[in-house]
Amino acid sequence: MDILGWTLVVALFAVGMAGAVYPVLPGALAVYAGFFVYGFFFGWDAFGLWFWTVQTLIVAALFAADYAVGALGVKKFGGSRASVIGSTIGLIVGPFVIPAFGLLIGPFVGAALGELAVGAKPMPALKVGLGALVGLFSSMVVKVALQLVMIVIFVLWIV
Repeated sequence: MDILGWTLVVALFAVGMAGAVYPVLPGALAVYAGFFVYGFFFGWDAFGLWFWTVQTLIVAALFAADYAVGALGVKKFGGSRASVIGSTIGLIVGPFVIPAFGLLIGPFVGAALGELAVGAKPMPALKVGLGALVGLFSSMVVKVALQLVMIVIFVLWIV
């Protein structure tokens, strides 16, 4: 049973880390679920109020940062609310429409189309699309870093 428990925990952590890059996967919630799997298999004694408080705050920060960093990239390059919405839609739809490159093309096209929809000229709209990519990559770096912090805290807490 120990091998099964650790396999599930590590698998959830791996899915979580992949989710930091590929938005269709659950990301931080998978890492968080790994803590529950550990508790069910090995007991809850290692965890306490401080562990759950810190981890929950990190998950909340991840969700807030995920949207904010992406939107900041679009705004920094002159985008409007429509381009932020377009970028978000492109991020979700892109990987399904163009499996290999949709993760990159989706936010770019979504932000540019959003900006064009509010009357921007093509070159500024493309600049906003580039901002969406900058925001996407920045968001990925933040998510990977915070999820690694979650996993390191977990490992240090149970040792």
